[in-house]
Amino acid sequence: MSRTATEVSRSLVVERPGQHRLTYGAAPEPGAGEALVRVAAAGLCMSDREVYDGRRDAAYVRYPVVPGHEWSGTVAAVGAGVDPALVGRKAVAEGFRACGSCERCRSGETSLCTDGYAETGFTEPGGFADHVIVPARLLHPLPDDADLRAAALLEPAAVVAAAVRAGRPRPGERIAVVGAGTLGLLAVQLLAAAEPAELVVIDPRTARAAQARRFDATAVCTPEQAEQLHGRFDLVVETAGAPATAASSCLLARRGGRVVLTGMFTPGAAGIDPVHLSLSQLEIRSIFGAPSSAWAYAVRAFGLGLLDPAPLITHEYPLERFAEAVALVGAGDPGTGKVLLRP
Repeated sequence: MSRTATEVSRSLVVERPGQHRLTYGAAPEPGAGEALVRVAAAGLCMSDREVYDGRRDAAYVRYPVVPGHEWSGTVAAVGAGVDPALVGRKAVAEGFRACGSCERCRSGETSLCTDGYAETGFTEPGGFADHVIVPARLLHPLPDDADLRAAALLEPAAVVAAAVRAGRPRPGERIAVVGAGTLGLLAVQLLAAAEPAELVVIDPRTARAAQARRFDATAVCTPEQAEQLHGRFDLVVETAGAPATAASSCLLARRGGRVVLTGMFTPGAAGIDPVHLSLSQLEIRSIFGAPSSAWAYAVRAFGLGLLDPAPLITHEYPLERFAEAVALVGAGDPGTGKVLLRP
């Protein structure tokens, strides 16, 4: 099912680090097994800033590239072998182009596919464009009344969903979330649904952490204040990726507690004390992206109203103002939340 051949489609191409241009061409046609999605909104995160600045590991980016791994839209056309009923449906799509047949994929760990790394927005054209083509099997249709602006945050929500599933929160537990960025505040929403006795958010930016209260956090504190809470929590979900947060998160957990690390750490980050680890019998999990099951979890929570990413959005720009948008990401302004591009 095709659109008019004369439709023009724009794409924001990062040719090489620090150099980008807006291109114009005919809207692409989906091939067999593919879907063409008209992008409604696309989020920027630190990974996109790293791509633009040239700081992303060379194994995880391929220039020139159209970035954009956080996006939502409406299916505009489908290729051969794809259900035509998808056309017109609001949707998001998984980013990892997992093979589906290796041992890790067949075990449900699609974010750890061993058939080589491929991901929308890093090695494959992403959502900083009017249209994006994805394998139709990766689509997650949304309710007809879904807010596509908010749905652009379902990619980070899926990462958080993977962390929550790994952490296994139980009613009445004491839970801490380290970091009050996008991941942290999404985590608060999903963890609040488990009805914890305490849900404490830890972040040096008191203005950002305070926003967690509207998502039912019971308390907020700075890292310095959190030193008085060492050994208190049944579950600690780390989302900041700061140099010291992996180690400090383990100190917050009670003996026999659980720690889930979702932050992307850089070389030189403080290591976890092995003596404390062995004496405390901690269960530690790390998260890399989101498998298909976590995407389904996040989309379901979004559809039920348990997850509302919209309040996290603070800035929106057209594609033409990409340079202004990307400059905001990681600039340190506590008033900057999620930045969107709106093709």
